[in-house]
Amino acid sequence: MSLTRHFLNCRRNLINIYSSSFSTSAINLQAVQQATGTKRICIVGAGPAGFYAAQYLLKQLSDCAVDIVEKLPVPFGLVRFGVAPDHPEVKNVINTFTKTAENPRLRFFGNVTLGTDVTLQELRERYHAVLLTYGADQDRELQLENEEQAHVLSARQFVAWYNGLPGAEQLQPDLNGRDVTIVGQGNVAVDVARMLLTPIDSLKLTDTTDYALQALAESKVERVHLVGRRGPLQAAFTIKELREMLKLPNVETCWRPQDFTGIEAQVGKLQRPRKRLTELMLKSIGEQSSRKVGISNNKQFLPIFLRAPKSIGQRQMEFSITKLRENAAVVTEETESLPSDLILRSIGYKSSCADAGINFDTQRGHVCNQQGRVLKDNKAQLTEPEPGLYVAGWLATGPTGVILTTMNVAFSVAKTICDDMAANVIDTTSVKPGLAPDNRRIVTWEGWQRIDKHETEAGKPMGKPREKIVSIPELLRIAGV
Repeated sequence: MSLTRHFLNCRRNLINIYSSSFSTSAINLQAVQQATGTKRICIVGAGPAGFYAAQYLLKQLSDCAVDIVEKLPVPFGLVRFGVAPDHPEVKNVINTFTKTAENPRLRFFGNVTLGTDVTLQELRERYHAVLLTYGADQDRELQLENEEQAHVLSARQFVAWYNGLPGAEQLQPDLNGRDVTIVGQGNVAVDVARMLLTPIDSLKLTDTTDYALQALAESKVERVHLVGRRGPLQAAFTIKELREMLKLPNVETCWRPQDFTGIEAQVGKLQRPRKRLTELMLKSIGEQSSRKVGISNNKQFLPIFLRAPKSIGQRQMEFSITKLRENAAVVTEETESLPSDLILRSIGYKSSCADAGINFDTQRGHVCNQQGRVLKDNKAQLTEPEPGLYVAGWLATGPTGVILTTMNVAFSVAKTICDDMAANVIDTTSVKPGLAPDNRRIVTWEGWQRIDKHETEAGKPMGKPREKIVSIPELLRIAGV
């Protein structure tokens, strides 16, 4: 055996020891680093941003070791708990994340919460670089009186409910009324509308949680209003989402033709994606005019434009009629009330500050940063970056774009980390031990694999891809923690 091959084998064995041994002392972990020259990087958050960043770092830095810290016992974040159950093709990205997780230079630490189980300062001391990617877990509110009433929920809560986020099973949305009003017109809003109107037999073949399927099967909802403050040319949903709504069996899409006054004349000036979406809406309106709307037993999907939330009543919601001025919605004195047995706000997410050591913009709901580099305390007017501390995903940008957008941003920030290490902005000569498990109840990647196998086996008898476990104690038990 050549000396080079012998060295590589020794190096590989040391890395395997590092990645699999959870009883190793901090001193032994340091020995591994000294032998391999490892650059230690911690990623906080096991969603798309975290995994895409890990993928890039492991590929570009042959001498790095990456630890992913996640507060839940399970990985994948928004892909597992945000993507609609009837979009399994989007969830295929999990296969890519799994390949990344199986790299011997990556460790998964599930059931570890930043700010509770470990502080940012501790992570800064144990790693050369820390990347925050824990996402957006809070809602933007309407700021209206009565918003706290039981029949007013957020779309984020509703999505978490049918997707099995631990704790969300307690939501119990009231689906006994005929009318649901969704405030907002993004893809999340359309996802919720589709879940409410899709035939239950179709949903039974997805990974929708069993308790949500039971509630949706008994639902009395017949009409879903999708309300936006601006016009059709500013609608935030995509053409794919709209096509799915238009194809739903036993569901009529009922437009208001007056909302489209003058729209057809502007189609030729639009960029291609907006043009195609607008043409689809106009085509649907044309088909609507050739049939009698509202006389069948079909359920109804009702997109409504140029309406701004004004007040919340017991079983109705009042909107101010708006007019567009330079793409901005200007409120008029005219109003309209919509029957609303259940109100779901879908006007955006925001992040929370998980640790007091994070320079966080509470007003905007994200970490203060420049191109992924976290800034020093802005209260002291220090706008230069904090060496070795980074942020990506919605925690950095706010809730914008789709998973592809998140991938591009994560790759960009990961490249910044590589560049900073190459330029010695980050001191990688010092010994960093990485996270010591101590007596924490940590779910390893092997623990997640046990959970994954249990869920998929549980789903098979019902023809489902999986039956998600929503109890954290049960997740920990199955993981062997």
